[in-house]
Amino acid sequence: MRVGIAADHGGFAMKEQFVAALKSAGHEVTDFGALQLDPSDDYPDFVIPLAKAVVVSEVERGIALCSSGVGASIVANKVPGVHAALIHDHFSAHQGVEDDDMNILCLGSLVVGKALAWELVQTFIAARFSGAERHRRRLGKISALEREVKHHEK
Repeated sequence: MRVGIAADHGGFAMKEQFVAALKSAGHEVTDFGALQLDPSDDYPDFVIPLAKAVVVSEVERGIALCSSGVGASIVANKVPGVHAALIHDHFSAHQGVEDDDMNILCLGSLVVGKALAWELVQTFIAARFSGAERHRRRLGKISALEREVKHHEK
């Protein structure tokens, strides 16, 4: 799978480990940064390019990391077409994809340990959207809202 990953200083160390682990698992990885540890960097600078790449299918899934995962989740969801969620449990890691077509997994590097975080990444990547009518209907309502908001911005 083509996977994109992004992190600010808060998630940098975990991102570096995940890039290596994803490549070892046979995935094609695009690293959107940070490319070096900088305590003054800002998560939007890395998560926004990741989110845009997911929307245009440059990558199939995204992983966004920061200290809590909250900021990464907020900014990723500002990009129309992104379905990002802050995930810290196995059920949500697969259910978010299966029911809600989640395409970006957000994690807090100071909230979950490395072993659990890696398991969540693997669960997220292995999951597939069910395509069930009720889930497509709900996603259609989200897309309609995104179009409405975009229309009002003009």
